[in-house]
Amino acid sequence: MRAALYLRVSTDDQTTENQERELRATADRAGHEIMAVYRDKGISGAKGRDKRPGFDAMNKDAARRRFDVVMAWSVDRLGRSLQDLIAFMQELRSLRIDLFLHQQGLDTTTPAGKMMFQVLGSFAEYERDMIRARVNAGIARAKAAGKHCGRPPLAPELAERIRAAMAVPGRPGIRVIAKQFGVSPMTVQNVAN
Repeated sequence: MRAALYLRVSTDDQTTENQERELRATADRAGHEIMAVYRDKGISGAKGRDKRPGFDAMNKDAARRRFDVVMAWSVDRLGRSLQDLIAFMQELRSLRIDLFLHQQGLDTTTPAGKMMFQVLGSFAEYERDMIRARVNAGIARAKAAGKHCGRPPLAPELAERIRAAMAVPGRPGIRVIAKQFGVSPMTVQNVAN
């Protein structure tokens, strides 16, 4: 298998050498060929992907299918937020890329590891469903209280001005009219219909 190593330490005075040595030895024992090593040195795992250049590059290369397995020292090297970790794991799963976490003994190239990956995916789906249910309940409560939900309605005089602009012979396109009135092209289309 083609492997990618991801190494991260939180402070500049720490080193990724120990992580790399152990992961290289593990990859060698498993017969994996290391295609790339991605490092983030002195960057907290709580930072987003945009603040972690090594992690971002690894994600981009994963989308390009440059490797078959991501190997990391520990789950906390990948990130600190459960939501971000689950999203990352789901992304790997959707790309059919396996994950190996040295400290947790998670290896999705094995049947037990695959099962654990699926269990984590189930928890992520459950969490999304719970969030959706809470949001829908909140919207229903707000509507019952008489509050308007969604975008504010278009002012009648603005709608009339848009209708007038749409009725002009040889008028510009919908996008130009939308920009002129500071609304979306979809709003112009809805007013025209």
